[in-house]
Amino acid sequence: MKKSMIKKSIFVLASLGVCAGSASAQSSVTIYGVVDMSIQHENDGVRSKTALDSGQFYGSRIGFKGSEDLGGGLKANFVLENGFNADDGSLGQGSRLFGRASWVGLSGDFGAVRVGRMSSPIFIVADAIDPFDAGLTSGKAGQSTSTNGMLGIFRTAFRTDNTLTYNSNNIYGFSGAAAYTFGETAGNTSANRQIGLSLAYDKGPVYTGIAYQSVNDIFGNSTKQKLIGGTYNFGIAKAALAYQKNSSDLQTVNNKNWMVGVTVPVGPASKVLASYIRSTDNTIATANSGSQWALGYTYDMSKRTTLYTSYSGNSNQARSNIGGLAAANGLTDTLFNAGIRHKF
Repeated sequence: MKKSMIKKSIFVLASLGVCAGSASAQSSVTIYGVVDMSIQHENDGVRSKTALDSGQFYGSRIGFKGSEDLGGGLKANFVLENGFNADDGSLGQGSRLFGRASWVGLSGDFGAVRVGRMSSPIFIVADAIDPFDAGLTSGKAGQSTSTNGMLGIFRTAFRTDNTLTYNSNNIYGFSGAAAYTFGETAGNTSANRQIGLSLAYDKGPVYTGIAYQSVNDIFGNSTKQKLIGGTYNFGIAKAALAYQKNSSDLQTVNNKNWMVGVTVPVGPASKVLASYIRSTDNTIATANSGSQWALGYTYDMSKRTTLYTSYSGNSNQARSNIGGLAAANGLTDTLFNAGIRHKF
């Protein structure tokens, strides 16, 4: 069954590629992608694991995007983006064909309206602040850098299905977004519903953003994320700072995270990246408090090909086991990786 699904998926992707080629004369259609592979070694002081993995810097993907000029400044737009694991060829995002993005919409002087599956407003803000671009040191076992670590409390907020989103145009550096995810539950409109909001300022050396995301369970109980942060580019380095608070109606989630980070250019093609996160969990039942640090290096061989390496670690308190290989509470989990990313 799995082989049959993969064969069908490959056929659909190939068919879309042919269609994209034939449609390019009528409208703007682009095929793009990323292939990312690395070797990684993880150790928690008790056990260790070495593996080849995909998507450690950027998630491996192949995508189709396009637009059609409808006149009067109005355009129709779409994105279909498939995520896959380059190490074994399997589909990512739970074996979805277009698990990374699948939306269609309209854009113009009023901004952009999109419907489908897409990144949430809070993830977009966090990704803009994160020195590691939500990747690099994010291993199979759960080791991660700032964005994944900060938003890892409930990963459903990364991308949302059945979502209607409005994105404003950039006006004097300011932009905003609002997203509503339909729960699609008969008799209970609040069940499985999500709401996302963000406001950002991006001009010159300054970026700052604030975002909110609420995620309801099947009974309508809400878990909420609030994020504020920003970056400032001093030229010789870009500093990053973020603060996040997570809470839930049922008091099963109650934690605060803060992150500091820096990106330092080293010559025209290299960068050194670093971040530190402190997480304080006030939930009596779990108390998963701990800290995380990460150090990375990237080298651009060309505009499309990048070599990278990183080393990161999670330090857990007595009742915490953050990190993939942690066999018991209180252990320190470290991860080293080195890889290559190619964009097309």
